Amino acid sequence: MGKLQLLIFVVHYKIAIMQKINIGLIGFGTVGTGVVKVLRENAKTIQDRLGAEVVLKRIADKDIARDRGVEVEKSILTADANEIINDPSISIVIELMGGIEPAKTFILKVLNNKKHVVTANKALLSQHGEEIFKTASANNADVGFEASVGGGIPIIKALKEGLVANKINSIYGIINGTANYILSKMTNEGGKFEDVLKKAQEKGYAEADPTYDVEGIDTAHKLAILINLAYGTYIKLGDIYTQGISKITPLDIKFAKEFGYKIKLLAIANEEGGKIEARVHATMIPANHLLAMVDGVYNAIHLKGNAVGSVMFYGRGAGMMPTASAVVADVVDICRNLKKGAAQRVLPLSWTDESIRKVEIKDIENLETPYYLRFSVLDKPGVLSKISGVLGNHNISILSVIQKDRKVGGAVPIVIMTHLAKEKELMAALGEIDKMDVVLDKTVYVRIEEGLGVGD
Repeated sequence: MGKLQLLIFVVHYKIAIMQKINIGLIGFGTVGTGVVKVLRENAKTIQDRLGAEVVLKRIADKDIARDRGVEVEKSILTADANEIINDPSISIVIELMGGIEPAKTFILKVLNNKKHVVTANKALLSQHGEEIFKTASANNADVGFEASVGGGIPIIKALKEGLVANKINSIYGIINGTANYILSKMTNEGGKFEDVLKKAQEKGYAEADPTYDVEGIDTAHKLAILINLAYGTYIKLGDIYTQGISKITPLDIKFAKEFGYKIKLLAIANEEGGKIEARVHATMIPANHLLAMVDGVYNAIHLKGNAVGSVMFYGRGAGMMPTASAVVADVVDICRNLKKGAAQRVLPLSWTDESIRKVEIKDIENLETPYYLRFSVLDKPGVLSKISGVLGNHNISILSVIQKDRKVGGAVPIVIMTHLAKEKELMAALGEIDKMDVVLDKTVYVRIEEGLGVGD
């Protein structure tokens, strides 16, 4: 056999054996079950688009006896993840365990075995993404993580590829369905935070321990990933100012409506003067902005690029099938690379290693934004003038005031909207005001984002 004939034989042999691509799944929970369903229900569509059959060769989980509502052959189930990690016939490993360990150890082993990884693990990537991506590069392996942010919304691919020609000016995201469901219900139907949270738990929209969702931690995990992609850096979770929604009351939502706003838990990032602003907190946004209209468990991410302008991505941010859709999309992307004998065609963050840089994070104390302030005070003459005096002493200018529901000798709310104010000065002012004997409770404050007008 001549050299040319040998070369043709090798090429045809490689193509032939690539008609089936074996994958393994670690974590057979809700999303893992969804992945099995998508691979089964859409097998023909996937094969027609890919030109190869994706074969789920092995599934690992601590509990392999529980009925998931989807049939799989018992022979492919195992309680030992190493049977997948060390199987040379498996090319792609999907990690859907969640948490930091042992997921991190498993992923690093997979990559060091020259296999490719698909994961939905936002907590892991937001805290250890640098180590994972560098290990992937060292082993010429791919890491797909579309499902880590926004469920079925293809925001990761958009930042890595679709918007690669842009400098990203800003990111505003509703990226936690639980928090958005609670705020939407409080806005549209009324009810206290605690009562709506209980209903969300009953419907399965909130965990038994909802801390990560309602205190903004889950949103911060996802924002860290978006910032790393948008700005070519490795930001740490601790760099992101994080505040939740548990202090928001029906009264605050009512006043927000009167001023023409809605309250949303927003992930916010932008770059200005070489510094990155990174924060998660309850935010008042204009009621006519598209983000304000995102209700229930839906997610949306509003991006502004210097070339494309404003774009918004909307869809289901969690759930079995939307998240599984994103996981399988990553699997297909990597399979396409395998068919062409390629890897790392698109780098993990879509930035070259030498261009990834450390950035300075803007301290929240230096934030300048308008504020909503709600004071609970005794209904006495001169209270408003005392409060406004302290605000004025700290360079905080008042835009408007609402004082309702007079109760002589009792507690009444005073609501103030400010012009642009510096966070540091506002916190100093509130520290003084909250010590006044006429102030009955800690002041509620909500930051306002005015730079989100329709057409921005």
